Amino acid sequence: MFSLLKEDIQVVFDRDPAARSTLETLLCCPGLHAILMHRLNHWLWGKKMYLLARLGSHITRFLTGIEIHPGATIGRRFFIDHGMGIVIGETAEIGDDCSLYHGVTLGGTTWNKGKRHPTLKNGVIIGAGAKVLGPITLGSGCRVGSNAVVVKEVPDNATVVGIPGQIVTRSKDNGESREAQREAMARKIGFSAYGGSKDMPDPIQNALQSILDHMQVMEEELEVLRRQSKK
Repeated sequence: MFSLLKEDIQVVFDRDPAARSTLETLLCCPGLHAILMHRLNHWLWGKKMYLLARLGSHITRFLTGIEIHPGATIGRRFFIDHGMGIVIGETAEIGDDCSLYHGVTLGGTTWNKGKRHPTLKNGVIIGAGAKVLGPITLGSGCRVGSNAVVVKEVPDNATVVGIPGQIVTRSKDNGESREAQREAMARKIGFSAYGGSKDMPDPIQNALQSILDHMQVMEEELEVLRRQSKK
C-alpha cells in the first residue's frame, strides 16, 4: 500500500510541472485525493461493503469534483490533471501509466448490466472534455484529443480526434521507444490535451479541405498545359 502511495505521489511530479513539494501535492492535488480514496472504496467494494464504498465515492465527488465508481478497476501510476468533471463508470478498466484531463467521461451506452464501460490499456492519454463511451478498448499508448467522442475500438499507439472520433495517425514499431513514438505523433498532428491545435475539431473536414486544395493546384497545372498545347 505504501509503495502505491509513493508511486501515486511521484507520478504527479513526473506529469505536472506545477507540483513543487510532496506536502503541497498531498494537501492540494484533487486528482491524487480522488485516486487514493478510490483505492479504499474499491477495496470496500471488493469486500462487498457496497454501501460504504458508494458513500465514500459520493464524498470524494463532493470534495474533488471527480466521480469514480468504486467498482472501476484502475492500475498503477494513474494521473488525473485538474480533474473537475471526470466521470468513470462501474465497469471501466484502466491500465498502468494512464492520464486523464478534466471533463473526461468513461461512460456506458446501455442500461443493461454487465460490461458497459471502456477498457483503457497501458499508457493511454485522454484530453480534456473527451468522451469514451461503451464497452470498447483503447489500445496501449493511445491518445484521445480534447473534446473527441470515441465509440469504436482503437488500436495500439493510435491518435483519435473529432466527433465522432477518427484515427488520424498511427505509429509503427520501427525500433523507436514508445515514448519517442508518442512525441513524434504529437509533433506530427499537433496533439494537445487541451485542444489547442487547429486540427482537433474536425479531422474529416480538414482532410476534405486538403483534397480540395490539391484539386485546385492540379486544375491550375492542367490549365498551363492546355495553353502550352495551343501555342
